[in-house]
Amino acid sequence: MAFGLLSVFIPLYVVSPLIGGSLVDLGIMTSIALFSAIPASFFWGYICDKTRRFKLYILLSFISATVLLYLFTFATNVLTFIILYAVMSMLHVAHEAPKNVLIAEHYSREKWGKSYALYEGFTEIGWLIGLLLGLFASATALSSNYILLLCSGLNLVAFTLSIFLVADPILIFERRLVSIEKKIDYTHRGLDTFSKLIDGVPLREKLKTESFSAFGLGLVLFSLASSLFFTPLPVFFVQELAFPTSMVFMVYMLSSGGAVVGYFLAGRSAASPEAKAYMRRMVLLRSALVFSLVVIVNFMVSTSLLASVILVFLGFAYAFYYILTLSLLMELIPAGRSGLFDGLVGLGAASGSFFGPFLAEMLGFLPQFLIASFIFFLAFLVLKIFT
Repeated sequence: MAFGLLSVFIPLYVVSPLIGGSLVDLGIMTSIALFSAIPASFFWGYICDKTRRFKLYILLSFISATVLLYLFTFATNVLTFIILYAVMSMLHVAHEAPKNVLIAEHYSREKWGKSYALYEGFTEIGWLIGLLLGLFASATALSSNYILLLCSGLNLVAFTLSIFLVADPILIFERRLVSIEKKIDYTHRGLDTFSKLIDGVPLREKLKTESFSAFGLGLVLFSLASSLFFTPLPVFFVQELAFPTSMVFMVYMLSSGGAVVGYFLAGRSAASPEAKAYMRRMVLLRSALVFSLVVIVNFMVSTSLLASVILVFLGFAYAFYYILTLSLLMELIPAGRSGLFDGLVGLGAASGSFFGPFLAEMLGFLPQFLIASFIFFLAFLVLKIFT
């Protein structure tokens, strides 16, 4: 809920007279925070697997966000805000890798997709409620300090609940078991292929192992395009389309609602043999949707309505993509490197969060959106050809 509210509040707050920042300042702040979070993601992923303690780092993430959001109320310039935001980003990601591992170890491989989808679906509902709180705050002209204190309090509640509701697994073996199963399956297919060659049977299938490198490249490109597009988007709605702040929150609520539907539907497809194909289609859909937004804004055709519809489908496509990708990659990432997923996402997001506002400032919003659409398409090609 807290970070749902902050997702719209922070970009608008940075460029407001209270902080006095620009689009470039927003890009610098977000990129510094995300680049700082990359080594932190690797560290938290390594340390939680090494110590086999996961709850501890989830608690650390929530309590640090509580303290830092309170300190935000004392920030009166861009530099102070950037420093606090970067520190919060490094500590906030402490819960990501442990959360992924907890779900993987508490449930069998067949239930990973549904479990991740259930978790992310409920999280997205919290995000949606946070946006609703932001709508209420903008409608009642709630001061920025009260909004930050509200978000700090929500993280304190998350910390308190996690003390009682989060538990470390008694045994940790599910990911290693899945890794062994994949190696045995690959060996079996290799022997089966060899036996067919000896017998002179024509081969119709290819013996192909999963390429983590190709998956990783596709993941970085997708994250880059997403961040490139979404980082300056609230400012685009306010400055270019003249949306009031309350309407920006409403549009993002619609997108979040689409994501909730996507998360719950994705759980049914994660264990399907076609999961990888579904994931690629969601990447291609994101490319088409961003391009469609450029078209409708350029021709000014029912801009508000169609932009809202596009945001709904963008949220749905992301949710579907995220669950399928997370389920597939947890099979490939070895124990001890669970932070690799968040590190790769952070690499793309950090780059996009700087270049998005920078390109919007230099070229305008629509050329920046076209570039994001092209990178989504490039991610689709990488995943299609190499995985």
